[in-house]
Amino acid sequence: MTGTATRYLYLARHGEASPDESELTDTGRRQATLLGRRLRNTPFTSFHHGPLPRAEQTARLVADELKGVTPRADEVAGDYVPHLPQRSELPAEAADFYLRFLAGADDEERERGPELARRALDRFTGAVTDGTEDRHDLVVTHNFLVAWLVRDAMHAPKWRWLGLNHCNAALTVIRYAPGRAPSVLLCNDMRHLPDELRWTGFPPEVRV
Repeated sequence: MTGTATRYLYLARHGEASPDESELTDTGRRQATLLGRRLRNTPFTSFHHGPLPRAEQTARLVADELKGVTPRADEVAGDYVPHLPQRSELPAEAADFYLRFLAGADDEERERGPELARRALDRFTGAVTDGTEDRHDLVVTHNFLVAWLVRDAMHAPKWRWLGLNHCNAALTVIRYAPGRAPSVLLCNDMRHLPDELRWTGFPPEVRV
């Protein structure tokens, strides 16, 4: 169906979590609050978050800074492997590294993840088809899903969600306009965070 209005998809990884991932750290709570303040003037149409505690707690703190929108838990905004590539899909020089990284995925994750990823594309992407008003949709989620949706917007191969890392409470925005390819307007943007709150959740060897 041809789109009738533009969708702006705002994606944010949850704030920094404790080692057991059961709650946000003090840093994570500060990150979430500052993310909410960054977004407080955005006229959100919907607000989804993953069901795990670190995403739910982040969403609640973001919502405290917003008006007129209620966060809702959604399993398709959760933490899962969106696509498990075959060796033949991967660049030869990186195949061993990525296959080792994915080796821990169990049978349920291998089956469930790709199905949730397909549903996420249906739920969150594409121009508006059910009205003439632009939409602003916020999703507080996890690194893998942000990477999956950025990859899709760039029309990159399915395996290319691998290696796209996003920091805690960083903001990514994708625009889906009628009759046009998606545009990644922001990616891994941390301007709302002071220096000491940036780059958490990112591999230490590549922090800048």
